[in-house]
Amino acid sequence: MKSMLALPLVALFAIEASSLASGSERYGEQKVAYHINFDGEEGDREYLRALGNVRNHIAAVGSGGIEVKVVLHGDGLNLLKNANSNQQLQSLVLDLRTNNLAFLICNFTLEGRDIDYQADLFEVFKEDIVPSGVAELSHLQAQGYTYIRP
Repeated sequence: MKSMLALPLVALFAIEASSLASGSERYGEQKVAYHINFDGEEGDREYLRALGNVRNHIAAVGSGGIEVKVVLHGDGLNLLKNANSNQQLQSLVLDLRTNNLAFLICNFTLEGRDIDYQADLFEVFKEDIVPSGVAELSHLQAQGYTYIRP
């Protein structure tokens, strides 16, 4: 009797697992703008959590079906500043960049806080700098990007 009851449950789990395996079919193509302007807290735990959310999002959709922009301004720039000395942040940043993700850095914050992006921030290049983080978020939304604040 137990084996007869177990068979429908096994079939149910197999159906459920197959529907979870095809995230790209479920979610389709996506363009997403993540907004980070907060402090990472002790041990950069909030930055690690936020980047973990981004990584999980990419994994769910599939790296070929998603375009992600992470817009950093204000205290959010500390994510890339702290990555200079935090190996875990470095690893996540490098891994995410290989999955169709771009970090966009607010020039107003760079100038206002006297930050040299080449000397002070991890893996930031001239093409990563945008005039304004907040204006960039609005611009991306107008281009069809979904706004997410992790």
